[in-house]
Amino acid sequence: MEIAVYNGKHEKTGTMNVPADIFGAKWNPTLVHQAELTELANKRTRVAHTKDRSEVRGGGKKPWRQKHTGRARHGSSRSPIWIGGGVTFGPRNEKNFSMKMNKKMKRAALSSLLSRKLKGDFVKVVDALELEAPKTKYVAAFFASFFKQHPTVLFIPSVKNRYARLSARNIPEAKIASPNALNVYDCLTQKYVLFERQALEEFIARAAKEKTE
Repeated sequence: MEIAVYNGKHEKTGTMNVPADIFGAKWNPTLVHQAELTELANKRTRVAHTKDRSEVRGGGKKPWRQKHTGRARHGSSRSPIWIGGGVTFGPRNEKNFSMKMNKKMKRAALSSLLSRKLKGDFVKVVDALELEAPKTKYVAAFFASFFKQHPTVLFIPSVKNRYARLSARNIPEAKIASPNALNVYDCLTQKYVLFERQALEEFIARAAKEKTE
């Protein structure tokens, strides 16, 4: 199948052949949702942590003798029922939230989403974005003229195009992705997916290589 290629002024300059199994796949919302949940779970950081009675400092000495005081018996002031004691059933940073999804399912979910976006005219390919030095102002103006507005854009430059990557990373509406590490979550959070032509070739080559592994 073919996909249109544009220049910096959003003028069609030609077409490019792309694999139908990547950009012509059937829409599978269940699989895409599963891939999104997996990616979010694997990005999750375990920050919240409470100490249990074995981790709270102090409490080594028995507060008072066992019998003949008229008070309830206690072995440690670090007990969860004491103020300043350990916490029972609190959040712990040992909990593992990670989820697994096999490579075939990940590829299928990404293909399904890219196909859906391409059908809705939300996947664009620009011929090249050549810069002599990092220039955020130039790339921001390019996005504004290309899309005629300020939408959220997932920009995927070539791996070798370092200046384009550095220029776009400070634009609030833009998110940068590598053609070798494109994922479902990034594609979902941005309205448009903008490939540099060489980056799309790199992405297709990577996908073909993964298919044979």
